Amino acid sequence: MKKNKVLPLTETTYYILSALLEPAHGYLIIQNIEELSNDTVRMAAGTMYGTLENLLKLKYIQLINNEDKRRKVYQITETGKNILNQQYERYLHIVKVSEEHLVR
Repeated sequence: MKKNKVLPLTETTYYILSALLEPAHGYLIIQNIEELSNDTVRMAAGTMYGTLENLLKLKYIQLINNEDKRRKVYQITETGKNILNQQYERYLHIVKVSEEHLVR
């Protein structure tokens, strides 16, 4: 696997990208992250919105049109899915190495 300079993703970035596989607004993203992490990750709004801005600049996510003008709705892009998949492959490798080398 070719090394990507943006990897590894932070836990925050990984969960936000995962949460945006379906379009969502800010509060729903926070709820999705809590569900995805089995309530082990509590995302503060400031952390989330700062990360969303960075992900928009990187073109890993995009704003999508919605009827409620009070809420911004975000969705992962193909580039974001690619990065998320690369991180997933990194995690699989880490698990494989751990299974092979850790004493149980």
